[in-house]
Amino acid sequence: MAPRAGGEARETSGVTTGLLVSYVRERAGEAAVEETLRRAGVPFTAEELSEPSTWTSYDTRIRLFTAATEVLGDPDAMFPMGAEALRNGMNAAVVLLVRAMGTPRQVYARLPRAVANFSTTSTMQVLEAGATTATIRYQLHEGYVHSRLDCDYARGLISMVPTVFGLAPAQVVHEECESSGYEACVYHLSWDRRQRLPWRRRGATTAADPELAALRIQVRSLQSAATDLVDGVDLDTVLPRIVERAAAAVLAPAYLLAVSAPAGGAPLVHSAGLPDADVPGLTARLLAGEDLGPGAVVVDVRSARRTHGRLAALHRPGEGGLGDERAMLAAYAGHAAAALDLVMALEGSRLETRRAGALLDLAHGLAQAADVPSTCATVARALPSIVGCDNAAVMLWDPAAGALSTAATVGLPADRETVMRTTSLRAEEVPELLGMLSDREPRVLSPTGGSAPMRRLLTSLGVSDAVAVPLLAGSTFLGVVTASWSEGQSGGAVDADVLARLRGVGDQASTALQKARLLETVRHQATHDALTGLPNRVLFRERLATALAAVPDGSAVGVLFCDLDRFKAVNDTLGHAAGDELLRQVSARLRAAVRPGDTVGRLSGDEFAVLLPRLGGPADADSVVARVDEAFAEPFRLDGTPVDVGTSTGVAVRSGPVADVAAVAEQLLRDADAAMYRHKHRDRPPAPSPRQAT
Repeated sequence: MAPRAGGEARETSGVTTGLLVSYVRERAGEAAVEETLRRAGVPFTAEELSEPSTWTSYDTRIRLFTAATEVLGDPDAMFPMGAEALRNGMNAAVVLLVRAMGTPRQVYARLPRAVANFSTTSTMQVLEAGATTATIRYQLHEGYVHSRLDCDYARGLISMVPTVFGLAPAQVVHEECESSGYEACVYHLSWDRRQRLPWRRRGATTAADPELAALRIQVRSLQSAATDLVDGVDLDTVLPRIVERAAAAVLAPAYLLAVSAPAGGAPLVHSAGLPDADVPGLTARLLAGEDLGPGAVVVDVRSARRTHGRLAALHRPGEGGLGDERAMLAAYAGHAAAALDLVMALEGSRLETRRAGALLDLAHGLAQAADVPSTCATVARALPSIVGCDNAAVMLWDPAAGALSTAATVGLPADRETVMRTTSLRAEEVPELLGMLSDREPRVLSPTGGSAPMRRLLTSLGVSDAVAVPLLAGSTFLGVVTASWSEGQSGGAVDADVLARLRGVGDQASTALQKARLLETVRHQATHDALTGLPNRVLFRERLATALAAVPDGSAVGVLFCDLDRFKAVNDTLGHAAGDELLRQVSARLRAAVRPGDTVGRLSGDEFAVLLPRLGGPADADSVVARVDEAFAEPFRLDGTPVDVGTSTGVAVRSGPVADVAAVAEQLLRDADAAMYRHKHRDRPPAPSPRQAT
């Protein structure tokens, strides 16, 4: 939402005011929020203050802080408000960027560049940043009156950085404060390096993982953004929304959007946070592809078929974000492009109410589609209404096999649908497909012409006319969408208008497929170890809980916990690259040693676990333990050097149905870990690894 107050200085990001609203609401309810806004005398609603794109003045921020402490009856409330930012709605994009940086030290070192994304009235300097300590200098700009409440909030906010990495909050020592007459506020921070076994924390759940929670929020935000944007029915509505929603993807003091007008002429421009006099010059440089400076994040607003224009998030010189904001803004720009595709199509087809409604339904369906199969099914279902065909299909390209296969189809009888789904079109056998791969142009097909394989397929489907349009992501061939008519039903239906509409659906489908694959990548990254490709702790715990919930009478579930012996020596003598290669080889041997249906996971560092979901009893785990031990019998070869590495192994087994799945899963992991620890710290005879049954 754009602020309704005229002349409000853009000095405080909506991230800050949104955290305040969330904190007060959680502590004292909606009435307390309204009372805080009333006492502060701000000309904004709680909803507006919660939008990242709503910037307010420093004075408004301090009035809100003051009013909140009064309403809550707690003069020290600003510190916990900052410290609990993760739990009270910290922007998901910020959490993901912070988490991607790897360590609190790296985050603190980058904070000065990112401060202007939250406030433009102060300067931050990092005086020292060590592995577990940092010293930060924070000074309010001249002309502003320092507030102890603002200082409390800043201290709380910087203390929560380690919590993004699953660590305890940083301890903050603050002996020099501007409110006490010092030239600047100086914060001395210290934090613990790491927590070895996060699941040991009482009450810990996968939902408490900040990164996983942020990923889920980000996925929902992407879906919500797509829905919100396509709800706009004209360019005057969509362009401001694109800029407003961009603030949720990348935090910055200013934004600029420029797109081509549907009928030509001057570009359509929308901006936020920029002086009016600066907009024309920046727009010309943006569309010309010129460098807008080191503080600019610029992406194309482009669908598979058309580049509409460019979108920029603008930071001040010398300032910027926390990490790779460009990837997040580019993902969002894809949704913006899809919205512009739709709106510009509607500009030229207002009289086609039914088909325009079908396009909107398709856009909503694509916004909700969470994976490739559901995206393809949504497109196939929409095509008959949009194109006016009898049957439709989406076929995806497999570059490894050099063939097209059906991902979704509608309108065919069951026997003919089976034919469609079981038919694979190979480029080497179908000239029409080979030609499409070459020129990326649609093909109009008929059972009376074309190649023999295509004639046979159309005849077996009972189709008299068909048209296939390629799905393209830039120059990458993704597949085709097809519209076809049953025998006697076409009536010369394949004309330029049909082709144009099918192309439009193809453009939306291409964008949606890219989005779906992006979401699948995000989900995969959230649940898999980047080095080995194994399930990480989050996914391993989920599969363990699923196995426990499904275990029948007379069966058991086991967890095998492995910790490498002499792994540190490999890192110290051969280097971390060799250590990484060792971990990859270990993961490969473990996967080869376990049974089909077992899950090998990497929990952390050199700790691996194996889920044994189908055991006849505790003794059945012994054979898996023996195979795991045998996997380490041969030396590993690292840079041509044979290296002997062993493993300490512990096993825990649970038999029969489980009532409290979460508690039992937690106990199994602890028991397997404890068994491994005992095994590691004793002389191991040539006998099977110890087992503990629960």
